[in-house]
Amino acid sequence: MASSPQQGQVQGGGGGVCPAEQFWSLLDKADRRFARVRDLPLFGRHEPEEYGKAFRIYTQLWRMQQEHRHRLLDAGLRRWQVGEIAARIAHLYYSQYQRTSDTALLSEAFVFYHAVLDRGYFLDEHLGASTKHLRFLARFLLVALILARRAHTVPLLASKIRALLDESKKTLQESDYREWKHTVQEITRFLKADSPFMNMRPLRYSYAFDPPPDNLPTIPPTVKKRGLLLGDAILCSYYHNEVKFTDLTLDTFRMLQCLEWEPCGSFALNNGYNAHDEGGQNHPNLLKDLRDAALPPNPLKTVLHRPSVPHLLTVLATKCEELPLNGMMLIYLSAAGEMGTSGLSPDASERVVSSFSKFDVSNTRPVNPKEDNETSLWLGCREGEGSNCIYPCDLIPFTRRPLFLVIDSSVSYAFKSIHGAEKGETAAMLLSPSS
Repeated sequence: MASSPQQGQVQGGGGGVCPAEQFWSLLDKADRRFARVRDLPLFGRHEPEEYGKAFRIYTQLWRMQQEHRHRLLDAGLRRWQVGEIAARIAHLYYSQYQRTSDTALLSEAFVFYHAVLDRGYFLDEHLGASTKHLRFLARFLLVALILARRAHTVPLLASKIRALLDESKKTLQESDYREWKHTVQEITRFLKADSPFMNMRPLRYSYAFDPPPDNLPTIPPTVKKRGLLLGDAILCSYYHNEVKFTDLTLDTFRMLQCLEWEPCGSFALNNGYNAHDEGGQNHPNLLKDLRDAALPPNPLKTVLHRPSVPHLLTVLATKCEELPLNGMMLIYLSAAGEMGTSGLSPDASERVVSSFSKFDVSNTRPVNPKEDNETSLWLGCREGEGSNCIYPCDLIPFTRRPLFLVIDSSVSYAFKSIHGAEKGETAAMLLSPSS
């Protein structure tokens, strides 16, 4: 493996830098880089340069601990610190997957996480060991779930989390223990609800079950104005006491898979599970079989759980602004309905006009927000009432770009009012039954 310029300086002897001093300096710098990346938004087509900087410094750390392991161990390096470097590299790959929807990055995260588990890095005793170990297992479980490793890896990780939490009851603070207990309950509910899908065909498009892409029905060139491609998607879900793990609800988990291509080649024939591959022993072959180069890229996806309405609209505006000219935006909303006093939704265009009339300074009559009687989707309870509900008229400004709306709610019928009120492009809508 080629050495970096700094590593060459270490190996040169003489006036070279001590490997241990250089390693600890890089580790401190890497911590700061990781904190910056962790705070970045997970949407946008332009990759922030912080990702590249964080990847480079953690790759350098990983190579240094491989090439100077004995010297670093003598200088006080612990096994859990090696595991944390690998786990953070995996988390960087997962964050990139969240931004780009490239499943090859998700597989890279899986390989690093599995290497940490296989080598037992977090079994090393130290202050805060239980919390770090639990956090690692939970993040690995999320990656394994998205990669559909339900047969072996997911049950193994779930059992390890439960066992570790039981062992750590006396060492964890009471508040931390309650929080992790709640996480374990979320995992149990999620896996129980998703179990009926274990032996079914993949939700992703699969060569094994679906016709080749060239055989799929298409719109004749004489009918369509331009070739639209699904470029971006926003997946938003919130129900009280819904089944979820972290911010991934069961609804968005399934929709996320429906918007991706299934891995093909030998990687897919064994349902993506092979102990030899998972350990990283056959890493190049795993990535080679993961995706067919002939398949189009997955659409960019942003998953939002219980967002405020201003935040949802901000993300939507950003994604629409960056959407390619031939791109289409998919908006998936799954939430309970909030009905006005009449239970009926007025025409959306009239709603927009009436909303602006409220700002007429000559109108001295107090405005009652409840009098509009418009049906909406409830995204959670917050201090500001305007941040709780999203109305059909909220989406009308974004119909200047091609939209595909999927509304899963008991009041999905309310979004029919968007039809005819579009501001440039006709919106396609898939509405769930209202009963």
